[in-house]
Amino acid sequence: MAQKKSLMQKAIEAAKKVVAKPIPAKKVAKKVAKKVAKKVVAKPIPAKKVAKKVAKKVVAKPIPAKKTGTLKQFNSYKLKANERYMSKSQTKHFIKILNEWKLELGSDIDRTVSHMQDELTAYADPNDRASQESDMALELRNRDRERKLIKKINKTLLNINNDEYGYCNGCGEEIGLNRLLARPTASLCIDCKTLDEIREKQMAK
Repeated sequence: MAQKKSLMQKAIEAAKKVVAKPIPAKKVAKKVAKKVAKKVVAKPIPAKKVAKKVAKKVVAKPIPAKKTGTLKQFNSYKLKANERYMSKSQTKHFIKILNEWKLELGSDIDRTVSHMQDELTAYADPNDRASQESDMALELRNRDRERKLIKKINKTLLNINNDEYGYCNGCGEEIGLNRLLARPTASLCIDCKTLDEIREKQMAK
């Protein structure tokens, strides 16, 4: 019995000595820190780079186009009693109208050329470049029509000097004062002009 008790005491004492050793807190903290460090956070784009991208977008300045679609208004002429057609006062009136009109068209052409030179900018954005080129092309077409009109005005002034103004090139009849006041460069009477337009439509078909 004494031997059994001694064995039991030895076993209990040995069991007390065998205790699970706890993991030090420092090691646990290091492992957790390593796991957190592995998580990569997405870096935000610096504000400077965003500002540069926004700065590249340049809005194209459109060239101010001249208002179209309205007919040119000319000074009317007061017809005197028993005044013959294409009298000296009438021809003077039309010479004044044509010269003023020619000066106005010439100043428009010069202003457009200088404006296009001032506003000419190389835009980085292709959409802005296309918009600028479209505006310039429209302005150039308008100015080309005005240059052709100046040539027609010069021809009309020459006809006045040759006493050929006011008479239809087609039939030789009077064009009419009212038609000339509406369109001073007219070279055909209303009837011949109408027939000419009908022929053009038929040829287009």
